[in-house]
Amino acid sequence: PLASHHFVPDPYLRLAASEPDGAEPGHAVLPEPADRLEGRALLPAAAHADARSQAKRMHDRLAGVPPTEAVLASMANDIAAGRSTDAANTAMQHRAFYDVTLKNFAMPWTNRDQTVFTPLNDYVATVIGMVRDDVAFDRVLYDDILYVGRSGLGVPGYSPANNDHYAALEAQGVNLKDGLVQTPQSSASGLPPEATAGVMTSRAAAQAFFIAGTNRAMFRFTLMNHLCTDLEQVQDPTRPPDRIRQDVSRSPGGDSRLFLNNCIACHAGMDPMTQAFAYYDYDETAGRMLYTPGVVRPKYFNNKDTFPSGYSTPDDTWDNYWRKGSNSLLGWDGSLPGKGTGAKSLGRELAHSDAFASCQVQKVFKNVCFRAPSDAQDRARVQAMIASFKSSGYQLKRVFAEAATYCMGD
Repeated sequence: PLASHHFVPDPYLRLAASEPDGAEPGHAVLPEPADRLEGRALLPAAAHADARSQAKRMHDRLAGVPPTEAVLASMANDIAAGRSTDAANTAMQHRAFYDVTLKNFAMPWTNRDQTVFTPLNDYVATVIGMVRDDVAFDRVLYDDILYVGRSGLGVPGYSPANNDHYAALEAQGVNLKDGLVQTPQSSASGLPPEATAGVMTSRAAAQAFFIAGTNRAMFRFTLMNHLCTDLEQVQDPTRPPDRIRQDVSRSPGGDSRLFLNNCIACHAGMDPMTQAFAYYDYDETAGRMLYTPGVVRPKYFNNKDTFPSGYSTPDDTWDNYWRKGSNSLLGWDGSLPGKGTGAKSLGRELAHSDAFASCQVQKVFKNVCFRAPSDAQDRARVQAMIASFKSSGYQLKRVFAEAATYCMGD
């Protein structure tokens, strides 16, 4: 087995068919000096053969299906000519990149079980459409954006009260590469434009993360899915506890040390930010998200007698206490104020962090390379991809192309 993940067979190393310098037939012969190669046909043929294998591997990983001979030849020519990104873009023209790869990439973000085995929904369709159209992917957490099936497909229209539209698109095998169109989320869902926050205010996300509970789930799963960080990783007991809600006991089991050493570490930073969702809820009976501007949802006062002196939520004003302390390492955008009102401004705060950009690149790397970055070379490449992702306007499709190029020799 080859020791390097990124080994490319050397076309200059060949097996001797005869005995050029007294060597035994079949033994490896080292390269001849460049001035003696004289453009022998063996060399480009060997390089092209390797380009074909790399092209096939690239196509298999991006689209999940074998390429046609014509596509394979085109991709191999691009790779041999040093145009690997063009080859990756060719592979991503296949509908399976959208119907399968991207769908399975985003589906676990839409449910608490983090499974791919759930029907197509508005959250996933919006991710697919944004990648296809090279929409700046940071907007996924704060824009007034939604992707629906185009007219004429013979499916039920979009409804904020059910998933029939997307279930029908999937059941009929609609080509998502061609069948999705962008529309304002506010016009489809009835939310005011200022209340939209990308996929966080999609019906699928509301159903999974605004249902029951205290709306902390929306914050936690957004951290997990888009900053690759769970609450255990961002615990910081040094943050002020003044915004911790009334439902958190200050002496669990009669022992205040548990609060001071455990509970406060998460809630001191989380509760001030989850206040952004104070006007959102999910009505399980009606099957739709609720938004009540100016009126805090009753769930924010659940178990308020646990600690009556705790923080009573008055509105949807949020503050990011994690801009100081250990979680400043998440790389918050200094051009933003670090506070605001509502889900949209919170989404922008999260999406403009360094952690968001790093997370998207790491997820794509693992998806395309079938492994996490594992050594110094991998980590250096990931850092370069993060810089490229930001400088290119958060184009996620470009990240897929760069990851596929890097791993095509695996």
